[in-house]
Formats: sequence, structure tokens, C-alpha cells
Amino acid sequence: MAFGRLRSIHNLYRTAEIRPFSYLLGSSRSYSIVTINVPKINCRATSYFYKGHNVLPWTCRSTMTLRSSMPTEPWILLNDARLLTTRAKAPAQVRQMGALKVSMQSPGIIYEPYAPREPISFWKRWFTRNGWRRTKEDIVLELKSAYAVAKLRKIGYSRQKFYTEAVDLYKEINSQIANSAKASLRKSVTENMYSALKNEIKQRESKWHKVYWEMVEPVVKIRTLRARMISIDRNDMNKAFIQLTLEFLTKQKFEAYDSKGCVVAGDKDKEVLVRDIWVFERSLFHPGAYWRLCGRISL
Repeated sequence: MAFGRLRSIHNLYRTAEIRPFSYLLGSSRSYSIVTINVPKINCRATSYFYKGHNVLPWTCRSTMTLRSSMPTEPWILLNDARLLTTRAKAPAQVRQMGALKVSMQSPGIIYEPYAPREPISFWKRWFTRNGWRRTKEDIVLELKSAYAVAKLRKIGYSRQKFYTEAVDLYKEINSQIANSAKASLRKSVTENMYSALKNEIKQRESKWHKVYWEMVEPVVKIRTLRARMISIDRNDMNKAFIQLTLEFLTKQKFEAYDSKGCVVAGDKDKEVLVRDIWVFERSLFHPGAYWRLCGRISL
């Protein structure tokens, strides 16, 4: 009898100890879903311009989700789901995708997309609490841009040289879109951007048979709005991508034709002033890396 009571007390003690741990992590025989979200570009942008406005808006809103079933074991999640370590042996697909932290060609997102800041008066900025808070936020934003540019300068970045390259890319990509040159376009943009542009071209071709596009040089204005660095390894800050957001103000000519060759939109004899905001991306650690378009921002 005494032995039975002692055994019951022992069982209750073990239950009290184990239950909280089981409640948090589940049974050691259960399986959990480990999800790595890699967001695609989430923005509204446009392809062709007429009368100073965008003609064919497109929107892409989707998320690539990698799911794997693995035994519940101790795991570590670091740096916003960029590094995942588990004692369990993951399925082959997940092991293959694990190489992303080394061979990733693009983060697949626009980090902190640019948006114009609301103007604030001098008195409100310096003599109110909200003004002080706003000033602190503005300083942090500028410091982030300065840090990203400083990392670029270590690999020979020059603003004027980059602007020349950016204008060439701007012309080249718009020409490739107008001519439906998908093979050439793939080299000038990131993977996610390429998928979005293919859909954009398909949508345009369903409405117009052919388009004429031309940029009148020189550009009216070009300036940097934002610079950001995306690190993919918290232990090695050199494994990172840089994104530069540029504003282009250019004069362009545009004309669209139907299958019979008749003009259905635009006028190639008229110049239209167009403002575009494009985001360019470059890797800091891939050999032979170069600038590519990773997104466009519509305000």
C-alpha cells in the first residue's frame, strides 16, 4: 500500500515537471511545420506612360512559402528567419534550399520602400514632442542610407559613374519591355522582377500589338532617394545586398498600334515628361556582381 502511494506521488511529480515543457513544444513524437517566408516584391508599378500617367498598372502580391515537416527538436531562428538550424535531418528539398544563404541571387524584396515624408514646420519640429520624435526618425533614415553608401564605396562606388550606368539600364530595360525582348530582359532584372515584367508584357500584348518607345536624352533629372543594405548573415556583414532607390525625370515618346498597324494610343511626335522611381540592387559578395532592377515604386 505504501509503495503504491509513493509511486503515485512520484508520477504526479513527473507530470508537474513535464507538462509545461510539453505544452510549449509538444510531444517529442509530434511534427511541427517550419515555415520560411520569402516575400516577393510587393508594390504597384507601371510599364508604359501616356499623358504623364501610367497606362497599364500591375500589382503583384504573393509570398513564396517553403514548408517542411520535421520532428520537433531544439532549433534556432536568427536574423529574421534568414538562418535556420535544427538537429533533425530535413527533407532533400529543404536541404537544397538551405544553400540560399550562400548562393542567393536576390533577397526578393524591396527593403523599406521609399515614401515621401510629410513636411513639418520648424517650430513643430524643434518645440514639440512629436517634432523631436520625427527628427529622430529622419536622422535614423539618413544614417541607414549613409551606412549603405559607405559599404558601396569600399568596392569602388562612384555616384556619377553609377548614375551613368543607371540611365543606361533605364533606357535598356524600357526598350526591352517595349520590344518584348524577354531573353535580354532576364539579365537586367532580378528573378522576381522578371516574373512581374513577363506578366506585364503579356497584359500589354493582349491590348496592343506593338508599341514604340523612346527616351529623349539627356535626362531632365536623376537623384538618389534612399540607400539600404540587406545582410543575409549576421556573422558576416560583407554577405549583403545594397538597394539604391533612384528618381528619374525624363522626356519620353510613346505610341501604341493594333494588329493592323493603326495608332490606338500615344503620339511619337510629342514629348511627355515622366517621373519614375526605380530600385536597383547589387550583391556585395558575389563575384562579378552588377546592378539589376529589383522593383519600381508608384507614389
